[in-house]
Amino acid sequence: MSGIDDLDGFLRLLRTELGLELSDRDAYTDLADVEGWDSLHLLRLVSLLEDETGRRIPVRQVLEARTFQQIHSLVAGGARAAAP
Repeated sequence: MSGIDDLDGFLRLLRTELGLELSDRDAYTDLADVEGWDSLHLLRLVSLLEDETGRRIPVRQVLEARTFQQIHSLVAGGARAAAP
């Protein structure tokens, strides 16, 4: 899964590709409280994660996630489940 295997790499990707200024503690902050986060970022994130992982990301589950850590767990867990 390239550079997003761990939470730090995932946050680095968000900072670099989405231009968000995130601290490490923002991983556990409710998305509604993250400065600059909006629905367009969510759509860009899903597309970015699909590019990074090479598989479809379940948008419904991403929408249900309340934190970046939960989104990372969803993506990382799906990659482990898909690995042979």
